[in-house]
Amino acid sequence: MNKMSVLFGPMRLPFVILAPICVFLGIATASFAGAQFSVFQAVLAVSGGVFAHISVNAFNEYTDFKSGLDFNTTKTPFSGGSGTLPENPDGVEVVLFVAWFAMALTVAIGIYFIWLRGWLLLPLGLIGAVMVLGYSKWFTRNPFFCLISPGIGFGSIMVIGTHVALTGSYGLSAVAASFVPFFLVNDLLLLNQFPDVEADRGVGRRHYPILMGRKKSAWLYISFLLLAYLTLAAAVFLSILPLWSLLGLATAPLAFAAGRGALKYADNTQAIVPYLVLNVLINLLTPLLMAAGIFIAN
Repeated sequence: MNKMSVLFGPMRLPFVILAPICVFLGIATASFAGAQFSVFQAVLAVSGGVFAHISVNAFNEYTDFKSGLDFNTTKTPFSGGSGTLPENPDGVEVVLFVAWFAMALTVAIGIYFIWLRGWLLLPLGLIGAVMVLGYSKWFTRNPFFCLISPGIGFGSIMVIGTHVALTGSYGLSAVAASFVPFFLVNDLLLLNQFPDVEADRGVGRRHYPILMGRKKSAWLYISFLLLAYLTLAAAVFLSILPLWSLLGLATAPLAFAAGRGALKYADNTQAIVPYLVLNVLINLLTPLLMAAGIFIAN
């Protein structure tokens, strides 16, 4: 057993960058609201997001190995799992430990912020815990919850949760900003499901590419892209977010290309891979540019 591979592989660290970016957007809206918080508190919020992301990744690796899914997927750089446990089956308990340990660290950080800011954060924390623990085991078997759970976790929970953790109150700017990663991260997982349709069906998963096919799901993907950008534009038009947050629209050409690619290559696992790359870039750059714009405006 390769101990380092078993320890770090299921964390999928190259993809964990999404969590701090979503938290950064919540930090930006908290600053825009005039909140006073320390660098330590901001770093702690980022750490909580990272540990939550590591936890859900590790739980997913564990569940996919135990169900046999890992042995049937067609691997791409962005789907099919890390391949760690099929290569190191004796490490399954280590992966489960990583998942629970990262979850415990997330909960500990949440408890600190509840102690610091009050009980307003508790509902988001409980929903976040349900997202982490329930996604791989239960939500992937319900098409609707499978679709919206990633966006709730990275958009609603991380962005709004960070805002509340740093301000002690909910804010309309955070709610509006959270809709952008909500739609984009839902799309991130949706498009990544295209190569895994047959394997996922075999272990009882039920998501929209299985339920209504890849081509129709590509239109759903495009719809969510449009909603992400329209939400941002509407928030600026209504003066909920500052004009500079429209920097997030700079990724629209990437989204246009990704949408076209998703439609054209919906049923071609190899040809769709470049558009999976674009999809990741859209998810990382859009909230990052929004956050940068909010800080500039502030």
